[in-house]
Amino acid sequence: MKKVSLSGSQRENVGKKDAAALRRANRVPAVLYGGATQTHFHVSINDANKLYKTPHVYLVEIEVEGKKTQAIIQEMQINPITDVISHIDFLEVSDNKPVKVKLPLNLTGFSVGVRNGGKLRQHFRRVTCVGMLADMPDAIDIDITEMKIGHKSRISELNVPGVTFTDAPNSVVVAVQMSRGASLEEEEEAEAAAAAAAEGTEGGEEAAAE
Repeated sequence: MKKVSLSGSQRENVGKKDAAALRRANRVPAVLYGGATQTHFHVSINDANKLYKTPHVYLVEIEVEGKKTQAIIQEMQINPITDVISHIDFLEVSDNKPVKVKLPLNLTGFSVGVRNGGKLRQHFRRVTCVGMLADMPDAIDIDITEMKIGHKSRISELNVPGVTFTDAPNSVVVAVQMSRGASLEEEEEAEAAAAAAAEGTEGGEEAAAE
């Protein structure tokens, strides 16, 4: 997983008025839980924005009052009017315990089905993974190069050593569907084979006639 460092300051008071004052000062209230105790702190809006609107999932090293803790974002609250981060919940994690995260899906290659006119449908942008931090990749890669029209890739087909996928195994992750004007590669091959066979038959008939 990609890593990022975040420095915060302990909150002196916890409440709506204090949170509102922090936001006016361009600070984002946050809480870190999952360990022995909860830590309420605040971070710079500029630092928080580095974690927002990104396809990446980060392992965040949080430093508050000289103490460093590894965490992942559990929830990020966004003001629906201003589109500004209003609060972040962090979950403490460790190297020796499995963690549950949603990792982004990264499609690689150019599908042969799409080249033949099919339409690519990606049903999952992220998949839920469980594993040790050391085994977690930055993203889950799926090579779609060999996917033809009608082909589908399911959760059960994903394979990353040390990582378990908890979404429904039969769920379709990505598929290549027929679209208007599309031509199945198998049909093209069949037509070519039929044409070749027809030419061979005609040649044989002509030879027999001679």
